[in-house]
Amino acid sequence: MKIPRRHSLLGVLAAIVFTPVTQAQNSGMVRPLTLNVPTDTVYGSVSSGQPVDTVLPLSLDDAIRRGLQTNLQTTLVKQDQRIVSGERLEAINYLMPNLTWQAERQRLQINLEAEGFSSKLIHSFPPGLIPPQDLNNIPTVVTVNAVIAQADLNQSLFDMQSFELYRAAKQEIKAVDFSYQSSRGQVIQTVADTYLRVLATAANVDNAKSLLATDAEVLRQAKLKHEAGVVAKLDELRAQVQYQQQQQVVIAQQNAFEKAKVELNREIGLAADQPIQLTDSTPYATLATIPLDEAMQMAYANRQEYLYLKAKLRSAQYQSRAARYERIPTITFKGNYGVTGTVGSIYHGTFLAEGTLNVPLFKEAQFRGDRDVADAATKEATAQLANFHQQIQEEIRDSMLDVAAAQQLVDVARSNVDLGHASVSDATDRFRNGVDSDLPVVEAQSSLATAEAQLVSSLYEYNVAKIALARSLGIVDREYREYLSGPATTSQSAVRPPDNLIDKAAIR
Repeated sequence: MKIPRRHSLLGVLAAIVFTPVTQAQNSGMVRPLTLNVPTDTVYGSVSSGQPVDTVLPLSLDDAIRRGLQTNLQTTLVKQDQRIVSGERLEAINYLMPNLTWQAERQRLQINLEAEGFSSKLIHSFPPGLIPPQDLNNIPTVVTVNAVIAQADLNQSLFDMQSFELYRAAKQEIKAVDFSYQSSRGQVIQTVADTYLRVLATAANVDNAKSLLATDAEVLRQAKLKHEAGVVAKLDELRAQVQYQQQQQVVIAQQNAFEKAKVELNREIGLAADQPIQLTDSTPYATLATIPLDEAMQMAYANRQEYLYLKAKLRSAQYQSRAARYERIPTITFKGNYGVTGTVGSIYHGTFLAEGTLNVPLFKEAQFRGDRDVADAATKEATAQLANFHQQIQEEIRDSMLDVAAAQQLVDVARSNVDLGHASVSDATDRFRNGVDSDLPVVEAQSSLATAEAQLVSSLYEYNVAKIALARSLGIVDREYREYLSGPATTSQSAVRPPDNLIDKAAIR
């Protein structure tokens, strides 16, 4: 609001933009997992120190703890909390007594004639007031050594505008507290997603190395058989090509793994070249279910962004009331008490008691302008809250569909991996016994590589979907571990997609 400076709430926070984390898509191919990383403060951190030579063991809980301590976004929101707290104190200052004390010692030289005490005025005094022998000895320039000591009190007795602005400042503090809690949840989700992605890329590296070892054995047998004249040179060349292609896959997966670790270090405040060793394995646990309406109630009660917007709306309403109270008169009290005198003379007590009634008579343009600005801010906050109310429903439904679909993908991917291993074993046996060429082995290994990549990607997406669901419910900061590792209790569980939405999962 464009209101007098003494009533302004400096540094009111702008609305936080909550951007969802882009999840990696299941490509079904043997390639490193990718994640589109936006340039956002949640992906930055304040470095916690120099790297050490030893490998740092890092669990998921350790990574999240470090992220909450050093993440750039939480660091910035902490400073916002201090700013808004200071604004609240500034607002309350106008409602509290203001007591000051001052002491002065002055040496003054006063020209009495310049102040109007001329000799003509002095001789006009009534006879006998001043002895005749002193009339001609009165100096026109005098020097005075004065001492003043007093306490001053200023108190606002009735100021509805300042009171409403103080109430608005209290709501701003609540809003920034919810903003901080939301930032914590976002940091937990981001760090957990990156940690899980590092585990996924590590699994891809292991799978690629395992296939490389199998390819090396196939190549060795193909060379032996070609030297023995059992198979053609083509089989050996084909095995050589497959082996070298798998070497490329191992190199690419290893590079993706190292880059994912660097990204994780960046998010949790470690140096980029700090060696780390992830101590947790990829979690897998199914979630219990609760009704959709109960999930909605949980989200409305715990979702920090929603509570933030509610606090911002109440703040805007108080500021709107403050704009209307500009028309109301204000009453203030001012007073002081002290002593005044000259050095070497008698000091006399002095006091002042003054009440002031300030009635605004004509500031209509300012009053209407402040009211329109405040009303517009209130309507804007109302619209944002209503929109986010619907957004929560959409996010929860989407999260439920993602969890259900990811669960099914994991089951299918596991079955495909089992079939792939059986196919490779059968094809390898046939090639070893001379029943068939190495072409079926190469094809079976390619299918197995795709199935293993799909399984790793499906597990990653399933865990990310569960974390996103906990974030949508506003409980990720308290229950992320239960959602990943389980088992979840009834009050902590994930939600089941409603029956009328399950069929849509395949087409969304």
